[in-house]
Amino acid sequence: MKYTLPLFAVVAALSLAACERTAVVAVPVAPIVVPGPAGPAGATGATGDTGSTGNTGSAGGTGATGATGYTGATGDTGATGNTGYTGATGDTGATGKTGKTGDGTTVIVVPPEPTK
Repeated sequence: MKYTLPLFAVVAALSLAACERTAVVAVPVAPIVVPGPAGPAGATGATGDTGSTGNTGSAGGTGATGATGYTGATGDTGATGNTGYTGATGDTGATGKTGKTGDGTTVIVVPPEPTK
């Protein structure tokens, strides 16, 4: 047992070292292109020729003035109606009796029935 554990460690180290290692492949990266500053503006072009002005048209004639219309006739005034008759004055009613006072009683007045 004294040699078993160190022997096992050596065998494990050798077996791991014998494995094939994968090679690291570096993929080339495309260069990033950054545009430079803009160049100066170009020179201004020459101004073109001015075109000729067209002829002015003649003014139109003034139209004739229209005729004035006739004034209409005034209508007749209507007749005034007759005045109605004044009605007759009605009769005056009879004067009622004077009630008693001072005896301490209450008087109830019943109105008469209306006539039909």
